[in-house]
Amino acid sequence: MIRLPVAGGSAFYELSPSKIVCIGLNYREHVKESKVFDNKQREVPTEPVLFAKTPNVLIGTGETIVIPAFLADYAFPEPRVDHEAELAVVISRRCKNVAEKDALSFVLGYTCFNDVSQRNVQKSDTSGWFRGKSFDTFGPVGPVLVPADRLRDPQALSISCRVNGVVKQSSSTSAMIFSVARLISFISKNMTLEAGDLICTGTPSGVSPIKHGDRVEVEIEGIGILTNDVTEEAAR
Repeated sequence: MIRLPVAGGSAFYELSPSKIVCIGLNYREHVKESKVFDNKQREVPTEPVLFAKTPNVLIGTGETIVIPAFLADYAFPEPRVDHEAELAVVISRRCKNVAEKDALSFVLGYTCFNDVSQRNVQKSDTSGWFRGKSFDTFGPVGPVLVPADRLRDPQALSISCRVNGVVKQSSSTSAMIFSVARLISFISKNMTLEAGDLICTGTPSGVSPIKHGDRVEVEIEGIGILTNDVTEEAAR
């Protein structure tokens, strides 16, 4: 569970999702660059690409992203853990088979998310992306929850990521292939969404490796800056 300050007041929201539903390949430029880390030429998807992260990934702003020590046992020639700046959506109440025109009425609020990804595992696991996306601390979220009625348009927000002050990602949520409303509608047809569930809407291009000692900042217009340092877990 993560306690997120609610923007515009003194309240806190206890984020404890039953599931974290993530969207892959939701920006065209990221579709192009994805070949770099999985050696596959991908087409622009015709429907949202869904995958899961587990709630153990969640940490707040100011907490540390920890790269697991056991990864060294694989002796990857080029180990790679990446940042992925994303707009995250918190669902307000249970919903199923939501029409796209009604979908935003099921949004409690918005926040920043960093879909931290271990690329070597993501590429090599037979089962797909699940494990490389779900290591402890691989889902920083925050710094606040902005209520839906305080955010003018989720499809018109600048989104960026900096590593040690250097801009790595810079885009707008207007570049999403599938809008927030479309994503909620599509996901709710596949599975029931519960109050507090988290939808992470995909990342723009510019993902890059992070390592021990780095500071990663995800910034979204109208929400703020999510800041996390990176460390490598001590060998046991």
